[in-house]
Amino acid sequence: MRNVEGYPLAECGEPMLSLPEAARAAGVEIVFSDLRTARGCKRIFRLREGLLPAFLAAARAMNRRGWVMKVEDAYRTRLIQKHLSRRKRIFDTILRKVTWENEGRLPSAAHMLRRTSVLVAMRPKTGTHMSGSAIDLSVLHRGGASEVDRGGPYLTLSERTPMDSPFISSAARRNRRAITGLMAEHGFVAYPFEFWHYSAGDAYAEMLAGAGRPGRYGPVDMDPRSGRVTPMRTPLRRLNNESEFKAEIARALRRAEGFSGNR
Repeated sequence: MRNVEGYPLAECGEPMLSLPEAARAAGVEIVFSDLRTARGCKRIFRLREGLLPAFLAAARAMNRRGWVMKVEDAYRTRLIQKHLSRRKRIFDTILRKVTWENEGRLPSAAHMLRRTSVLVAMRPKTGTHMSGSAIDLSVLHRGGASEVDRGGPYLTLSERTPMDSPFISSAARRNRRAITGLMAEHGFVAYPFEFWHYSAGDAYAEMLAGAGRPGRYGPVDMDPRSGRVTPMRTPLRRLNNESEFKAEIARALRRAEGFSGNR
């Protein structure tokens, strides 16, 4: 995250298009999550216009393998991202894992602040969903509802979350590599620390690929009617200030203490 904060951007200004509409028009079998996101908002299944051909080609390739791409999330507004990073479930999950790592000792607020900042994007530039260049994926077996085993479901926050986690089965590892290879063939770069996240053309993707090119998709606000985008003026400003974030951490710690006291 520190490295990508300084990575160059050359925003191209491409609008965003609807993924469900593109899938229907192309006759490609793709599933879209019907779950709500932060604060009960609907998920916004849009990507930059230039990424649509590659997205559809990747989905077709999955269909040929007997898989169906399930898009869990795509573009996020700054409001969604702000409140996503403060969801109670995310804080409590991270707190439980850090407490486990500390052999049952509750972490300090400072420790929780550092850990949560790594797992949840706090600045627009480091959150590629706000660039309209990222998708979170699950993969289903075609003709059935069962999910392709990747060592855990979407939004697993544990030692199994990193793409190359050693704590998953060999079958799950093979599936992760196969999906990542397929997405790479169509220009999407895997994020190393979340096995479901892929992006293209943004600062993260260009930096991880070692392409030497500036990112062409930066964090933007989007007009929901036209899909037109406006670059964010302060892409490195925190979406939550320190006092807001520390208050959430304090509430999570109080919940954990209350739970421990009831046992």
